[in-house]
Amino acid sequence: MDQPNHLRLFTASRIALVATAMTFAIRANLIGKLGAEFAISSENMGIVVGTAFWGFTLSIFIGGPLCDILGMRRLIYCAFIGHISGVLLTIFSTGFISLFISTLLIGIANGLVEAACNPLIATLYKDEKTKRLNQFHLWFPGGIVLGGLSAYFLDQLGLGWQIQLAVILIPTICYGILFLDQEFPATERKSSGISMKEMVAECKTPLFIFMVFGMFLTAATELGTNQWVAELLGNAGIPSILLLVLINGLMALGRAFAGPVEKLLSPAGILLASAVLSSAGLYLLSQSSGYMLFVSAIVFASGICYFWPTMLGFVSEYLPRTGELGLSIMGGAGMLSVAFILPYMGAFYDIQTLANLPDGANLAELKEFSNDTPEFLMLAKARLIAGATTLKYISLLPFFLIFAFGWLFQFMKKKASSYTLYQKD
Repeated sequence: MDQPNHLRLFTASRIALVATAMTFAIRANLIGKLGAEFAISSENMGIVVGTAFWGFTLSIFIGGPLCDILGMRRLIYCAFIGHISGVLLTIFSTGFISLFISTLLIGIANGLVEAACNPLIATLYKDEKTKRLNQFHLWFPGGIVLGGLSAYFLDQLGLGWQIQLAVILIPTICYGILFLDQEFPATERKSSGISMKEMVAECKTPLFIFMVFGMFLTAATELGTNQWVAELLGNAGIPSILLLVLINGLMALGRAFAGPVEKLLSPAGILLASAVLSSAGLYLLSQSSGYMLFVSAIVFASGICYFWPTMLGFVSEYLPRTGELGLSIMGGAGMLSVAFILPYMGAFYDIQTLANLPDGANLAELKEFSNDTPEFLMLAKARLIAGATTLKYISLLPFFLIFAFGWLFQFMKKKASSYTLYQKD
């Protein structure tokens, strides 16, 4: 049997992640538009957006352990069907329920991409996992840049939100074609002879559990903020979608150079530095306005840049017996945390907006006023203050991580040479 075409599989995986990322970017740009078109509150739009993360969590938890049973190929095909059907159903949505269902389908497809591609890449590149996983995951922010720019320019051309969503079909069709009829390898865990029982047992170790809890906070910091930043800073004096593009463009650039950074700092050192920068960046975003927001965004992007792939790379390198189950639990935990936090962010944003409006103000009614009316300007000012307050509170999440990853850094420094969990078989 021929060896799998590593380059084609790696390329197809990256394009699948581009499609996944574009769903995040374009949806983030459309939160306000869809809410206004279908008369849905920010809290309920948070529920709709959060559905993508629930679907992601469900599919990655179920799909990851099934990699060896169903095969990575079948998981990828299911992801392809989910992306196509989810995008089309969103385009033809009529209200909250249809948006909810279509977003769930897209979320399931996104989770299946991660469930299949993370163990695929860890298997293809056994000796450079953190580097290759960063190179793979650079296409998540890269895809957000592509999605964000396409959304911005299509907006400028006056084209509808349906056209923006249809753009997602381009990378979806491309990855479907590239994966077609390709030979997939057995997972690293299976090829190493590690049993399912051993894999499950390894996922109960204290260090792995610590990393899962860390993933809750890192993912909420990165993905939760990225989903809401365009809306939270929509009244800050610049096109907020461009901030999203800047943040994710810098993330993609940083992940492209993950190898040298890892050699300089080590995975634990990267996580500690990331926590410091992301907390500082969020706080600066909450205090800035106008073009100073770009400076704050650079600090924030430098912080969240390595979170997700380095968390996965750490587990894959230092806890290899956790196998595809470990990667699935990590990815699922990250998305689960975002599914929880998004509705709360939306509700908190609405509460803070109302707190900065006169008593008795009705958000739904104020949203109906056109630009430059006194009511519209009053709402814009209230939303600007509410967005800043929301970001300031979110900055507490990575602040707690400074202490957690500070401990991890010291632990690795002292124990890496002798701790048995790190012995790779």
